[in-house]
Amino acid sequence: MNNRRKTAISRSVDVCNGDADGLCSLLQWRLHEPRISTLVAGLRRDVGLLARVHARSGDEVLVCDLPMDCNRSALRRLLDCGATVQYFDHHVADEVTRHPRLRATVDFSRGVCTSLLVDRVLGGRYRGWAVVGAYGKNLTTVANGLALGMGLGAQARVRLRQLGELISYNACGVDEADATIAPAHLYEVLSRYSDPLDCLEAETVVQDLDVARQEDLSHAFALAPYWQDAHASVYMLPDTAWSRRVAGCVDKQFSVAEPQRASAVLRSKGDGRFHASVRAPLGAPEDVGESLAGGRSAHWVVDDLPAGEVDHFIRSFSASRWGGLRTPVFRAWR
Repeated sequence: MNNRRKTAISRSVDVCNGDADGLCSLLQWRLHEPRISTLVAGLRRDVGLLARVHARSGDEVLVCDLPMDCNRSALRRLLDCGATVQYFDHHVADEVTRHPRLRATVDFSRGVCTSLLVDRVLGGRYRGWAVVGAYGKNLTTVANGLALGMGLGAQARVRLRQLGELISYNACGVDEADATIAPAHLYEVLSRYSDPLDCLEAETVVQDLDVARQEDLSHAFALAPYWQDAHASVYMLPDTAWSRRVAGCVDKQFSVAEPQRASAVLRSKGDGRFHASVRAPLGAPEDVGESLAGGRSAHWVVDDLPAGEVDHFIRSFSASRWGGLRTPVFRAWR
């Protein structure tokens, strides 16, 4: 009789944000180091994905584009159970966890995203995907510079930018049911190609996502303003899948369409509360955002605005002076 204990086979788990930066950073590393892995990928708002991972001693976990502060306790749990973790991220953290089995590559500098960190470690081996990730992170200047360094022309740069923006758009929403393509399935499609331009030639993913985005935006642009004057507009979005997908970008679209007006987009969350996104007019002074978020930004978000406070919110919004003479005060909802 064989009394020897069986040794558990180690497993590999990949965990990433489902936007362009997360998927493209993971894709680069797995092109470099192929591995049969279990993939855990979420939407852009799913920043605490590491809590979904259960590992044991000897397992290897690869984490891409997840804030360490939001995942610190789960990370410690995985390390304590004997797993090895490789961590790539660019989000600012109060501290970087240290552990013998943790290999962390982090950089909190402006103009850096996780795809660029992986590209740096790999010496640009799969730079096309780093460019896609940077475009999806709105690091257009950085992405253009890398693409030009690769010798890519204007048409190729436009196509890669569209791919990055659409991958990130696909990751918008509240839960995976809102996504046009589940992030894990989208990764499976993208990971077949070491060059994103080859992917664009062979797959219809860009066309499919672009059609879906345009349809979503058409619903938003068909809405009349809930409130409007010469200086500002307020839009109310229903609690639907399309509104949850466009919530991250439609406020910017309204600002572009009406550059002379400030805009506030309030999306119903279906529970008696609203998600509110406020943007100063495109021509507002740079420091107008100091009253919005306590910093130099022209964009401000309230995640939980009670329905009973909406009228008060709009009165505060309408009383604001966006030219810099008097700045808006919404601190009650911060």
